[in-house]
Amino acid sequence: MTKDLSEHGSFPAKDYHDPPPAPLFDAVELGQWSFYRALIAEFLATLLFLYILVMTVIGYNSETDPTHGGNLCGGVGILGIAWAVGGMIFVLVYCTAGISGGHINPAVTFGLFLARKVSLVRAVFYMVAQCLGAICGVGLAKAFQNGRYSLYGGGANVLNDEYSKGVGLAAEIIGTFVLVYTVFSATDPKRNARDSHVPVLAPLPIGFAVFVVHLATIPITGTGINPARSLGAAVIYNKEKAWDDQWIFWVGPFVGAAIAAFYHQFILRAAAVKAFGSLRSQSQA
Repeated sequence: MTKDLSEHGSFPAKDYHDPPPAPLFDAVELGQWSFYRALIAEFLATLLFLYILVMTVIGYNSETDPTHGGNLCGGVGILGIAWAVGGMIFVLVYCTAGISGGHINPAVTFGLFLARKVSLVRAVFYMVAQCLGAICGVGLAKAFQNGRYSLYGGGANVLNDEYSKGVGLAAEIIGTFVLVYTVFSATDPKRNARDSHVPVLAPLPIGFAVFVVHLATIPITGTGINPARSLGAAVIYNKEKAWDDQWIFWVGPFVGAAIAAFYHQFILRAAAVKAFGSLRSQSQA
């Protein structure tokens, strides 16, 4: 009976609805309060993220510095830093998802823009707000830890001398791919419809993705996967070493985000195949 009903169209062909593609340029957004509220949310979320990240890194380095009475076996360690960063992303995405989408990362915004989830206007303004928030967040951490800030590197991303630039770039590309792919999967309307019986909280897998990527890449690059995070730390620390390989922390995340957007939209969701099929059906009609 179920088969007959479905064949005669009693059941919808799809049990989910994809939102329409965002316009490339939507000037109407500039006149809406919700747009500026989203910008404020992105700014503040990135500020808080960088503040917690830098304070955690400086605290760990000061606790393990033997020249200042520290213990090499003390501190939270890389595992603790990864938990702090991943946990903070979980909290911030949970808090801001309903306001701005909870991007908190220009690479995430770029990936969603390529997938036509946000307009060019929103993407550009989000990235500016995120970078400004990151700079302010690191500045706040420096104000609280002024004596230790410069001593312990200011949380700036630098390529470990033991690794080549190619390895560092690849680590940033792969790490960002994992993050942005997780964002697409966790927010996929098809998944939400099919798994509606399972209480899936989207910020949770996103936070875990950030956690595991930090475990893998902290020894290589200090883990960027977020151009705003790398820029904010470099601007406030402002030492030559922090700027030497800054390009890695922009090129890597944007390339990783682009690959994730292509993979999810055109391979997993078969957007190109669907578009081609639609054109064929229209031409045959």
